[in-house]
Amino acid sequence: MTGQIRVGIGGWTYEPWRETFYPPKWPKARELEYAASQVTAIEVNGTFYSTQKPATFADWARRTPDDFLFALKASRFCTNRRVLAEAGESIQRFVNQGIAELGGKLGPILWQFAATKQFAPDDFGAFLALLPASVDGIPLRHAIEPRHDSFRDPAFVALAREAGVAIVFADADKFPQFADQTAGFTYARLQNQRADEPTGYAPAALDRWAEAAREWAKGSAPDGYAYAGAPSASAGGSRDVFVFMINGAKERAPAAAMALIERLGSGT
Repeated sequence: MTGQIRVGIGGWTYEPWRETFYPPKWPKARELEYAASQVTAIEVNGTFYSTQKPATFADWARRTPDDFLFALKASRFCTNRRVLAEAGESIQRFVNQGIAELGGKLGPILWQFAATKQFAPDDFGAFLALLPASVDGIPLRHAIEPRHDSFRDPAFVALAREAGVAIVFADADKFPQFADQTAGFTYARLQNQRADEPTGYAPAALDRWAEAAREWAKGSAPDGYAYAGAPSASAGGSRDVFVFMINGAKERAPAAAMALIERLGSGT
């Protein structure tokens, strides 16, 4: 890990962005190119709902800068199930659909769970064991996003840390927050942008997010956030950081991401 901070948005196709983000009359077919010139990563939501073709991933890679990364939300068929330990076939189908075509532009895979999914230690541990370490020779990084309060359990943090899987840090009013650092990277989803704030978050809030991102990149666990488990005994060293402005007042997400990038300067 290099300690690089990447800031991005969710997807690149959203009609209100035609008014708030893209230049006037910008071709819809080239929205990805423009978005990738303004932010340093994009979280793809479409992979949650449907399988993509290998040629699609190859096209995304071709149309974006060399140092750009895509985070992919894993298929709902992997995570929206009663018994997670039975997800092996769906996980393999997702990983082998052609994501390796992204090559070096493949960022973390986000495994998001329904807000009703409760923590069952044995079943969840079995699920983590199913996550592959690589695909076609490309190392994989995994981030898990629980959204039920039952995951606020030191046993959950210990399982994630043992597996080397990141727990998503969420800034969201309706979901629990986990600031625990359990992998060699941090994955943050900031979901409280406001429509009446031109940059989504107020300037002071963006200052705080910039400071938190810098602390994460240094390998630290910043104060003032919600932790569910004990600190890592191996804390320290640099850590890659992914911060996505997502949901909330989505029309403000690009402005929020660009304002945070500006604050981070050359540290992104």
